[in-house]
Amino acid sequence: MLLSLVLHTYSMRYVLPAAVMMGTAPTYVLAWGAWRLLSAVLPARFYREVDDRLYTIYQSMVLFFFENYTGVQVIIYGDLPKNKENVIYLSNHQCTVDWIIADMLAIRQNALGHVRYVLKDGLKWLPLYGWYFSQHGGVYVKRSANFNEKEMREKLRAQMKAETPMYLVIFPEGTRYNPEIPKVIADSQSFAEKEGLAILKHVLTPRVKATHVAIDTMKDYLDAVYDVTVAYEGTVDHKGQRKLAPSMTEFLCKECPKVHIFIDRIELKDIPEEQMYMRRWLHERFEIKDKLLIEFYDAKDSKRRNKFPGKSVHSKLSLKKTLPSLLFLGGLTASMLLTESGRKLYVKTWIYGTLIGCLWVSIKP
Repeated sequence: MLLSLVLHTYSMRYVLPAAVMMGTAPTYVLAWGAWRLLSAVLPARFYREVDDRLYTIYQSMVLFFFENYTGVQVIIYGDLPKNKENVIYLSNHQCTVDWIIADMLAIRQNALGHVRYVLKDGLKWLPLYGWYFSQHGGVYVKRSANFNEKEMREKLRAQMKAETPMYLVIFPEGTRYNPEIPKVIADSQSFAEKEGLAILKHVLTPRVKATHVAIDTMKDYLDAVYDVTVAYEGTVDHKGQRKLAPSMTEFLCKECPKVHIFIDRIELKDIPEEQMYMRRWLHERFEIKDKLLIEFYDAKDSKRRNKFPGKSVHSKLSLKKTLPSLLFLGGLTASMLLTESGRKLYVKTWIYGTLIGCLWVSIKP
């Protein structure tokens, strides 16, 4: 009985972080909404500067849980610049935590507020978050034949016109690499073979459309492209077979001891402009990722497994960067919930904020 209680408590370690992150969402949306109304007559650039600061506060709180609370070791390889830049961030995609990895790198460049995502269209219906991500500069895209290139270009041009700092995160695979769904992997490999492309083992064949539109539209606005490869330690079973990468819940339960992040900073002049050639270039970049991951997971020499080649840095995130945001948002939310009028406002924000958000994203991209 006691053992069962201990195990149950252990497995519920994600409840507190989830409750705080979700629980502070209405408070955050109210603060952002107030600023949005106040800044209606102000230049777009001024609105964006404060919006980025607000986003930094919320995401810093998120990183408190995903780094400080979990105690995960973040190991960085390659050439991550110390200073913030306007970049496109290209990464392999294997789980929902991948979104947080971009935050982990951005906060180390003091660019956390600049993170914006290219998201699959269905995510725009998320309560509160779906609407806000769109307002913060996120771009929702549909796959394959339904991809709206004009819509994406217009959204990015609007961001550039407002001189919005850009840390645009794209996962070119289009869906997650999941070893428990072999059909997706097999279909991806079959497509690569049909197109005369190298067959990849630990990543899916990348799609070029969103990457091409983003780079082509912002080529005179960007400083570089970050090619990022992520591996989660502990995602291989006793037979050496790759397992599913940790979900957000598992990650918050401290089931991932180390995250390995390899960064390759690429100059825009080294990337072909035409889509046909960029497609080949992007596939070659994913071949490099695949080789890194083969080394990480499958190296014959056990000493070379669970790490990428080259020098690495164990990067620990200071509490000074995350704890103040947690106390600030947590304090505001607690203050609101202490009064009856505050609780009513809180509930109404969840309900009406979600309804308004869904209506907004159904009308505007």
